[in-house]
Amino acid sequence: MLSPIIVVPEGRDSLDSARQLAHRLNIPCVDQRPTHGLFLLFGTDGLALHDADAPRGQPLRVDFKSGSMGYRQRAGFRRDELLARAVGIRGRDLPTILDATAGLGRDAFMLASLGCEVTLCERHPIVFALLEDGLSRARQAPVLVPVIGRMQLVAGDAAAYMDSAVVLAPDVVLLDPMFPERKKSALVKKPMRLFHGLVGRDPDADGLLERAIAKARRRVVVKRPLHAPALGGVVPSFSYKGKAIRFDVYLTRGG
Repeated sequence: MLSPIIVVPEGRDSLDSARQLAHRLNIPCVDQRPTHGLFLLFGTDGLALHDADAPRGQPLRVDFKSGSMGYRQRAGFRRDELLARAVGIRGRDLPTILDATAGLGRDAFMLASLGCEVTLCERHPIVFALLEDGLSRARQAPVLVPVIGRMQLVAGDAAAYMDSAVVLAPDVVLLDPMFPERKKSALVKKPMRLFHGLVGRDPDADGLLERAIAKARRRVVVKRPLHAPALGGVVPSFSYKGKAIRFDVYLTRGG
């Protein structure tokens, strides 16, 4: 985690919630926005990550009700999209999914919108807080209540979660490790630059793939840049390729 990161309430109405979040994250809560660095702003529109060094930049927030995700959900996600095909959605067959690197929850939201039960595992505490806030606000929209009801958020390391004796093996484990850095940073949208700067790299992604292959009942799906090497050098069973990304599929014992 980058340091220091602080929580700032947008107004007096948000003060108690901001203090509670700061206590949970073990970071300071202050009244004024900082002049440098990243900070969490807690306000009427929920929780957002801001960069004080880029005051005109777009903040990072999780929003399933509006923006691109809300638009796509209202238009209807399609079963012929790459991810839906990669996880094996066919007819009434809706596999259970463990999104082991949940991030901002976009892939999980799409799969839950298509009817899958999805467990989202996120270990970074600030990303978890952003995702938790986004899910909470989405529950206020009646049309999204069934979708969010199919999304279970879990805090912590995915490897430890998969090793838990009380956890049922999912049909599919979805991995979206942090992509290798692009040579042209302008290709990455500004809010995602905040995300990349906050989270950093995933040095344990190779080991997580091995663990996922051992745990998934049907398959493991790994999201990769189109021309990136296979994760850990492990050749997939097959891949679904788009214009910029691909989904590598590793069939397991039940696949």
